[in-house]
Amino acid sequence: MVVLIVGATLAVSLVLLGAALAGAPAPTPAPSTLPGTDAAPRDVNVIMREYHFDPTPLYLYPGETVRLNVFNGGMVEHELVLGDAAVQQAWSDADAVATPPGFLATAPPASVDPSVGGLRIVLPSGGTTSVIYHVPVTGPLQMLCHLPGHLERGMAADVVLVTR
Repeated sequence: MVVLIVGATLAVSLVLLGAALAGAPAPTPAPSTLPGTDAAPRDVNVIMREYHFDPTPLYLYPGETVRLNVFNGGMVEHELVLGDAAVQQAWSDADAVATPPGFLATAPPASVDPSVGGLRIVLPSGGTTSVIYHVPVTGPLQMLCHLPGHLERGMAADVVLVTR
């Protein structure tokens, strides 16, 4: 009984958080906000949910170091792939290969060669993680979810490289 109450409370909290953030404009770094460094990464929060990223667009400084705090506020597993077109294509291909061929089939884990670069995070519903990310000096960058059906439902965000 306690597990059901805690689970229901978590589900309601996630829905309310998602609803509150849905109408919020994407924050740009304040003029006084300095780009993150290796010694002092700038905290950047991203929430994944059905089928959206918050914030969108995501504002980053070219060459900065950020601590990307990612939370899956959705009810299903989501993926965050951050990178250029080559990174996106590599993970799109890898996720397609790892999609189970039939009902109850076990898919191999998706992976790409480490030289591809970029960042990939996969989180279950309610999952959270923090990673250090070194923003490339040049773009364009995108943030996409390549899990089957997610991108087709609009789970994509532009990344804006802000110049000071």
